[in-house]
Amino acid sequence: MLAASMMAACSSQPAPASSSAQPLRRPIAASEGEAHLANLLQLTDGGENAEAYFSADGKYITFQSTRDGRACDQQYVMRADGSELTKVSRGGKTTCGWFLPGSKRLFFGATHHADTACPVKPDPSAGYVWGIDPYDIYTTDIDGKNMKRLTNYGVYTAEGVLSPDGQAHRVHESQGRRPRTFTP
Repeated sequence: MLAASMMAACSSQPAPASSSAQPLRRPIAASEGEAHLANLLQLTDGGENAEAYFSADGKYITFQSTRDGRACDQQYVMRADGSELTKVSRGGKTTCGWFLPGSKRLFFGATHHADTACPVKPDPSAGYVWGIDPYDIYTTDIDGKNMKRLTNYGVYTAEGVLSPDGQAHRVHESQGRRPRTFTP
């Protein structure tokens, strides 16, 4: 998780719509012998759901998912109780979503600027593989509005991390470059 750039370019595409469906909130029993977890609730269902993170205020969760029959991961935000599910990405493939300080915006890696279709999946015959696709870093409001593109390198630029004060972003970029740190 390393390197980013702030070449902010606003997108003119409309914001994604929220889902009015009832949240799942399915109780899940802890594994036998588990002494550290109780009162578990499943909040997502359908597709693959991964890389979920809480906002600093604990009110929201962002995650990537292939729900609703999607061929590749999209970035979502929902309230911590599973309500107000909103797709905030715009196609392509996403990864590594994280909330900015204040919990009203997030950043994530996405390939939609290179192509709104899903990148070709790597061959898993050798085990777990992750495609080094042309991701760029984006920020957006938690409702999917006001998306801004922060990087524009045409190479894998993802896995961003954020300083605790929100003043520096660091992302990994491929092509033999060293990780980069940027400040707004």
